[in-house]
Amino acid sequence: MPRADMEIFTLDPQQEAARLAALASTGILDTAPEASYDAITRLTAEYFQADTVLLGFADESRVWIKSYWGEAVRELPRNRSIFDMVHAEDGPVVVPDITQHPQYGSSRLTIRRLDVGSFASVPVRSTEGRILGALTIFGCQPRRRMSLDELRMLESLADMAASQLELRRMRRAFNGQVQRIPHAATNVTAIWPSSVDLRCALDQHQYVLYYQPEVELSTRRIVGVEALIRWRHPERGLIPPLDFIPQAEESGLILPIGDWGLGEACRQIQAWCREDIQNCSLRVCVNLSASQFSREGLADHVEALLRQTGVSSRQLGLEMTESSLIPNIGTAMEVLGSLRRLGISLLMDDFGTGYSSLNYLHSFPFDVLKIDRSFVSRMTDGEQPLQIVRTIIELARVLGMDVVAEGIETCEQYLLLRQMGCRFGQGFLFARPLPVEEISQLLRLPGRELPDPEASEAGSN
Repeated sequence: MPRADMEIFTLDPQQEAARLAALASTGILDTAPEASYDAITRLTAEYFQADTVLLGFADESRVWIKSYWGEAVRELPRNRSIFDMVHAEDGPVVVPDITQHPQYGSSRLTIRRLDVGSFASVPVRSTEGRILGALTIFGCQPRRRMSLDELRMLESLADMAASQLELRRMRRAFNGQVQRIPHAATNVTAIWPSSVDLRCALDQHQYVLYYQPEVELSTRRIVGVEALIRWRHPERGLIPPLDFIPQAEESGLILPIGDWGLGEACRQIQAWCREDIQNCSLRVCVNLSASQFSREGLADHVEALLRQTGVSSRQLGLEMTESSLIPNIGTAMEVLGSLRRLGISLLMDDFGTGYSSLNYLHSFPFDVLKIDRSFVSRMTDGEQPLQIVRTIIELARVLGMDVVAEGIETCEQYLLLRQMGCRFGQGFLFARPLPVEEISQLLRLPGRELPDPEASEAGSN
């Protein structure tokens, strides 16, 4: 049976690094379907008459579903997942009736639209015995207890998956395709931060989210916030994202760091809603990196995260830049369409800075355009910069999109944007990015209405 303290189970950093290195050597993550794995999940479903079978492999922050039978799933958050239960137990986890185990909460074990009544999961191990993944069977209703013979059969099927995984690893090694593994590598350069520094920061919970309000310009009411990552280093202090995000992207750690940010934002939405039901109308926007967005299973991951935290899809916004969309238009359209069907707000960040924004804008299902701060800052420099902003606002109106102007720093910019019909904005004029304690205080203001910057400026003269 699963242990009751699974949620506080902590990973040994060295053991986890070795496990991730073993996983990376197989090249199994985010790969095209392979018939051998589909045969295993099909056999498992038929033998156990399961509603859904998932074969997944877990990296730092998510479970990549390699093969499924029944409910179509590509990706799930790792936090509080069944994989983590199996990993904590270091062996099988069998729950014939989820209602008898309220410490896990049935909502946490909802696999997209499949409500779980029972499940059984066994580890898929490397040849060294490290748990790389799990083979899991689900039932929508509670089931009778699994016999010892049935458990052995499920483990045998997981061993078949493990054998296929080892064959894959050996083929990669034979073909000379095994690349340097970041998890096991030693950084010999003087560049800071190294991948080791970034990983330690993640393991030691040093990353934090700051939040900058998004206001309705006509009322100065806070309608949303943008989540912005910071690194609270024990010796270097608060480190801005530009000082570590490029290294995170280069090392591949942007995926687990970005997933942490997405999960943390959802948990914060949940906390604000518990504090005040009025905050349920608040939208929290999270920036997606190109690496995050290129995952076809992103919508599955987000949907499971929303269900896990109890957050409504309308409370979450995802921001992406044009540069993260253009490299693979086909994947971009599929992922955006899946996210849009969930009801999540989609925002194009830094609009106007890309060479092909206008060419692709009509194809992508965005709800909001964010005018880049470089255009806002130059509005008062002459008629041409002002006309560019006016054109973007009019274009959004024609396409049925909202507009958020970024980087508003002066009352003159604020008034010009209101006159041109821009509904929303954010910038230092209203508030800088703030830690969660301070943004929570602003959300307690009557009507969430920020002070009038015109009045503040007049009082200072």
